[in-house]
Amino acid sequence: MPENAKRVFRGVIFDVYQWEQKGYDGNVKIFEKLQRPDTAVIIPVTQNGKIIIAKQEQPGKAPFVGLVGGRVDEGEDVLAAAQRELLEETGYEAKEWELFDAVEPVSKIDWTVHTFVAKGCKKVSEQNLDGAEKIEVLLVDFDTFVEKVLYGDLADIELKIRLLEAKLDPVKMEAFKKQLGV
Repeated sequence: MPENAKRVFRGVIFDVYQWEQKGYDGNVKIFEKLQRPDTAVIIPVTQNGKIIIAKQEQPGKAPFVGLVGGRVDEGEDVLAAAQRELLEETGYEAKEWELFDAVEPVSKIDWTVHTFVAKGCKKVSEQNLDGAEKIEVLLVDFDTFVEKVLYGDLADIELKIRLLEAKLDPVKMEAFKKQLGV
């Protein structure tokens, strides 16, 4: 965000910033960008090598299958947010955490999606969901996980790209499996 950007709207999730900027033609124009809290997404792997995915329902959205995760709270470390989201949404805790990827998916939004691999997951409590979500925890093997990402209902474009690359290169696929610990 440019230093001269001013917040012109504060929302529940999104804030809108605007600033004046001189164009290449010398004219001054108003530019705009959204800002929102970062997101923590988790690929949880249980102690016996199963990958946790979630069948989810949220108001205003069609039911979907996805990875667990959510918004990073103000002042919260992104890893702490990932750990909190895993516990709240699944009741699992992990022994080992590794940053898998961090992307800024939209150039006009100041927002990063951090994806972690959580290894050695063990169920320690019941889910603690907020009132705006229903989550059914599903445990799948690696091959089912790959099929759901590539051809099924688990929509995560960055993960799909990684798995497509790995599907074309057995060395990359083995590296991916090793990174997940399966």
